Amino acid sequence: MKKNLGIYLLLISITACNNKSNADLIVFNATVYTIDSTFSIAEAFAVKDGKIISVGKSADILNAYDAKEKIDAQGKAVYPGFVDAHAHFIDYGQSLFSVDLVGCSSFDEVTERVKKFSKENPDETWIRGRGWDQNKFPGREYPNNQQLNELFPEKPVVLERIDGHAVIANKKALELAGIQPKQKIEGGEIETKNGKLTGVLIDNATNLVQSKIPYPSLAQFEKWMIAAQEKCFAQGLTTITDCGLSYRAVDIIDTLQKSGKLNMRLYVMLSDDKENYDHYLAKGPYKTDKLFVKGFKVYADGALGSRGACLLQPYSDKPGWNGFLLNTKAHYDSVANLLSTTGFQMCTHAIGDSANREILNVYNKYLKGKNDKRWRIEHAQIVNENDFDLFASATVIPSVQPTHATSDMYWAPTRLGTERLKNGYAYKQLLQQNGWLPLGTDFPVEDISPFKTFLAAVFRQDATGFPKGGFQMENALSRQEAIRGMTIWAARADFLENEIGSIEPGKKADFILLDKDLMKINQPDVLNTKVLATYSGGKKVYSK
Repeated sequence: MKKNLGIYLLLISITACNNKSNADLIVFNATVYTIDSTFSIAEAFAVKDGKIISVGKSADILNAYDAKEKIDAQGKAVYPGFVDAHAHFIDYGQSLFSVDLVGCSSFDEVTERVKKFSKENPDETWIRGRGWDQNKFPGREYPNNQQLNELFPEKPVVLERIDGHAVIANKKALELAGIQPKQKIEGGEIETKNGKLTGVLIDNATNLVQSKIPYPSLAQFEKWMIAAQEKCFAQGLTTITDCGLSYRAVDIIDTLQKSGKLNMRLYVMLSDDKENYDHYLAKGPYKTDKLFVKGFKVYADGALGSRGACLLQPYSDKPGWNGFLLNTKAHYDSVANLLSTTGFQMCTHAIGDSANREILNVYNKYLKGKNDKRWRIEHAQIVNENDFDLFASATVIPSVQPTHATSDMYWAPTRLGTERLKNGYAYKQLLQQNGWLPLGTDFPVEDISPFKTFLAAVFRQDATGFPKGGFQMENALSRQEAIRGMTIWAARADFLENEIGSIEPGKKADFILLDKDLMKINQPDVLNTKVLATYSGGKKVYSK
C-alpha cells in the first residue's frame, strides 16, 4: 500500500511539473520595483520571447513556470532598465576616441592633454577634444589659441567646451573654415580681440569649423556606437534618447541594429535641417523593435556657461548682454506650424528664461490647449515665474537633466543673481505642471551615470556631497519621482511607455539587478551602487 502511495504521489508531482508553462527566464527571490501605476513591489517575474509574461510572488511564479535560466536574486533590488530621456549617444561614442578635457583646471592642462593624445594618435588628420570649461580656469575667462597654433601649425585642432556650445580652434582649423576677424554670424559669435581671432567660436559659429571635419566612415560609426553601448549597459541604461541626428546617421544605426551588432534601444530626434524634413516628413515616423524616429530637435538658444542662453534681463556678470536666440522667431513659428500637422514631436532646447518664454508661446499657439502630442522643451533651466503655467496649458513636457543643477550651482548665481536663480533648475515646480517629468543625463555634456542623476534629483548634491543640505531643496524630487523619471516617465516622453519603462506583463524584458537599493540607501551610498547585471529583451548584455 505504501509503495502504491509513493508511486501515486510521484505521478502527481510529475503531472504538476508537466502542467507548468514554459518560460525562457525566471527571476525570483528579488525586490522587484515594477514601476507600475501604484509603484508596487513584487518578488519574481517570468520572461518568454524577450517579454515579461508574469509578475508576482516567487512561489507562484516558480510553481506556474519552468525555465532553463533562473536567477536567484538573493533579495537584491531589480529595476526596469534605465531610460535616458536626453543624451547624445553617437557624440558620446565619438568622444571616447578624442581628447578628454573634462576636469581641466587650466588651459595649460588642456594643451598637455592634447599633446599626449597627438603623440598616441599620430594618424589623426584632425585633433578633436571635448570637455573644457573656462569657469574652472583662473579668472574664468575664455582662453585663446596661441599655444595650439604653436604646437600644431599644420594640423587642425577643434576642442569643444563641456556643453558643446562653444569651441576653441587653432589657426589651421580657422583657415580651413575661411573664418576672418570681426566676421559676423546670426545666432553665434566669432570672438575677435585686438583685430585677431582668438579661436573661440560660440553657438552657430562652431558649425563653421565643425562642418569641415571629414564625415566619419561606417567603420568609425560602428566603433563609436559599440563603445558607447558597452558603457551604457554597464550603467544600467537600456534605452537612450539621442537628440539631434541626421537621417544618414539614423540609417547607419538601423543597419547596425538589424545586423545584431547594436543592441541599444534608441529614440531619435532628427536635427532641425531641411534634408531631414525632406527625408522624413512625407514618410512619417519610423519604428522598428529597437529604433523609433519621431522627433525633431530645435535649438532656441545656447548655454548658460558660455553666456549663450537668451535671458529676459542682462547677465549679472556681463551688463548689457542678454545672450541670443540661435534663429529668427519666424523660424520657430514655421517649424511649429509644420510639425503640428504631423506625427512628429517638436523638441526644443531652451535654457534662458527669454528662450523658454518664446518657445512656450509658440507651442501654445499651435497646440491650442491640452493634447497628447508630447512636444518637449529640453532643459527648461531658467523659467520666469510667470511662465510656468504655459507648460500645463498646452501639455508641454519639460525634459530635464538634474546634474545640470549640481554642475552649474558654483557659478550660476554669478550669471543670474540670487533672485532670478530661484526659478532655475526648478524640477519640483516643473513636475507639478503635468504630473510627470522625464529625466536624462545629457551625456557627454554631463557624466553618463544615472546614479548621479538620482543623487542630483533627490539630494541636490554633487559627487563630493556639496552643498551640505542640498542646493535649492524646495525643488528636490522624491525617490519615487526620480525613479519614475528615469524609467516610465522617460519612456512616456518617447511614446514608449507601453513597451518599456516598467516590469509588467507584455512589456520588453529590459531590467537591471543592483547591489544596493536606491529606494532605501543613504546619500553616501548612491554613487557606490553597482549594476550587477543588465538585461535587454530578456538577454544579458552586461554582467559585473
